[in-house]
Amino acid sequence: MSDTNQQYDQAVALCRDIFLKKTKDYGTAWRVLRTISVVDQIFIKALRIRTIQDLKTQKVGDDIPSEFKGIVNYALIGLIQLELGKPRVEELPLEKVEELYAQYVAFAKNTMLDKNHDYGEAWRDMSQESFADLILMKLLRIRQILNNDGRTLISEGIDANYVDIINYAVFALILAQEGKH
Repeated sequence: MSDTNQQYDQAVALCRDIFLKKTKDYGTAWRVLRTISVVDQIFIKALRIRTIQDLKTQKVGDDIPSEFKGIVNYALIGLIQLELGKPRVEELPLEKVEELYAQYVAFAKNTMLDKNHDYGEAWRDMSQESFADLILMKLLRIRQILNNDGRTLISEGIDANYVDIINYAVFALILAQEGKH
């Protein structure tokens, strides 16, 4: 489990570096995104991964790990947007963005550690294809929750689905780093 802790932190550090550099370049333009728009951005990336996996070729330079990093960052944007509320044109200070990013990474990691305890790190035996499919499934669930005006009868909410998306993408990055995909 200690390897997982360290590998998780390393994968997220790569995502965080990209996120903060883009925040310096673009500011927090993502604050205008509504939940469905965040979901669609993640959907585009997950579908691109699946297409590359199926076709075994690509024409655009960003590789599959880059897309998984983007998925991590957009899912974190989704969690931040849920906390901040109504999307709007708003520039957040970099320090606030860093704080929120760290808060939700910690939450996702703690969820991963709890699930790893119960599931015995089953993700280590999963395929990259499964991670892409599971992310797509979680996105479709979020869309259905949105169609239900944000309500669920028995299921987890939008935030829990974002957390799972983050963790699936981090798992894919860890396994790619290990040369397994």
